[in-house]
Amino acid sequence: MLTVYIADDEVWITLGLTKLLEKSGYDIWVVGTANNGLTAREEIAEFKPDILFTDIRMPGMTGLELLREVPKLSPSTRVVLISGFAEFSYAQEAVQHHAYDYLLKPVKEEELGRILSNITAEGGGKQSPDRSESIVPERMIDRVINDIREHYTEDIQLTTLASKYSVSIARLSTDIKKKIGMTFSDYVTQLRIQRAKELLPDESMSISEIAEIVGYNDYFYFIKVFKKVQGISPSKYRKTLQE
Repeated sequence: MLTVYIADDEVWITLGLTKLLEKSGYDIWVVGTANNGLTAREEIAEFKPDILFTDIRMPGMTGLELLREVPKLSPSTRVVLISGFAEFSYAQEAVQHHAYDYLLKPVKEEELGRILSNITAEGGGKQSPDRSESIVPERMIDRVINDIREHYTEDIQLTTLASKYSVSIARLSTDIKKKIGMTFSDYVTQLRIQRAKELLPDESMSISEIAEIVGYNDYFYFIKVFKKVQGISPSKYRKTLQE
């Protein structure tokens, strides 16, 4: 198995490349993605992927700067630069130094296949199965859980997270439940209701406002969920705090 990391500040490039990798026919695990060089730097040091696909121009740290850091972070990682035609000369120059290869935007399936074929022929990914089947999923789930904690008040969906981390919905659902002992939806509900309980003592806020703050646009649905979890309505819960 080949483990892959993608760093590009254009979401459509990341999604497009992920789909091409899935269609490639090779045994590939996309262990992570980033839209800036600084995040990519941290996670490459953690995941140590077999291949890094990185855009040349990114906020925080450019792909060329990241290229210079990779040998210290993950010596066995092969760096493939992704560039627009305007940066083509930079990509060629980088290949002469440390980069494994380069791809021009838009990435073509045959060019990606050529690179994957070469890396596989060289023995790339031989050490990957153990790492990708044990360490990587555990770390990935930690990142997913952190994502949920940071965005539970938004319209967060399991399908969106599965797409972001390039795993199936079924697998992600199973791994989340294994990690925290409850389903994704139950966890989001728990976080939202807990936050609502923290806000309810503040009488300057209406229950409707609190519902929106914690992620429920439907006031009556919020009442229903709160009552199901706490056994009483939000208004009664507020009254018990006053007594």
